[in-house]
Amino acid sequence: MAQNISSLKGLPILAGVVGRDSAGERLKRILEEKGIATDGVFVEEDRPTTVKTRIMAQHQHILRVDKESKSPISDETKRKVVEFVSEGLENADALLFEDYDKGVLDGGIIGELVGLAKSQGKVVTADPKFDHFFEYRGVDLFKPNQREVEAVMGVRLTNGQSASRVGRQLVSKLGDPSVLLTQGEKGMVLFLPEGEETHIAAVAREVFDVSGAGDTVIAAATLALAAGASPREAAVIANSAAGIGVSRVGVVPVDFEELWEAI
Repeated sequence: MAQNISSLKGLPILAGVVGRDSAGERLKRILEEKGIATDGVFVEEDRPTTVKTRIMAQHQHILRVDKESKSPISDETKRKVVEFVSEGLENADALLFEDYDKGVLDGGIIGELVGLAKSQGKVVTADPKFDHFFEYRGVDLFKPNQREVEAVMGVRLTNGQSASRVGRQLVSKLGDPSVLLTQGEKGMVLFLPEGEETHIAAVAREVFDVSGAGDTVIAAATLALAAGASPREAAVIANSAAGIGVSRVGVVPVDFEELWEAI
């Protein structure tokens, strides 16, 4: 996520948790090599750093194996994360939650930081998973994908009508944010608090690998909102970024210049 923001000419201030292991050391080293500060990357002694191994065949991503712990981080580490983000907000334009249900975020952290960011007039966005789906009340932009919505809401989005109904429910349940529902090859649907919705067709000419597509979308949308774009403009920009990302093999950040050219 931090590299997505950096590639689009944003300045990421990263907060997260790794283990005291070779994977954690390597991750911090890679971030530093790319000019991304690691002050907010905290170490927990007995926790493994999450490692995702992707299996490819004929340039297609077919399987992923994860080595990880999803247990909650310690109270001490939670305090460090909250303090770091709270101090960094003063000089930030936006707060982005990338939630992977890995034990770093919980309802208390999310609620405290959303409230603090909104009190300072910051843009707040969230890319949710399953565990804390409805903890993101008050954010400006909420970006779930179809699989997440179906699992949490207990529905099947078989057509546009069902997606519209569920999208409106999400806007209401989450305190009237803009909701950007991503649907893979079917594109995206943006639901606005005023009751309007916009369907945005996918732009990828050929899909090779969807790994990291959600990260690309929320990074581009957040930067656009922070720069003054409307939710519709941010969604269109994010959709173009996703189209570039999935047309390549591997998790490759989208550069500002290629996004500018595509738009």
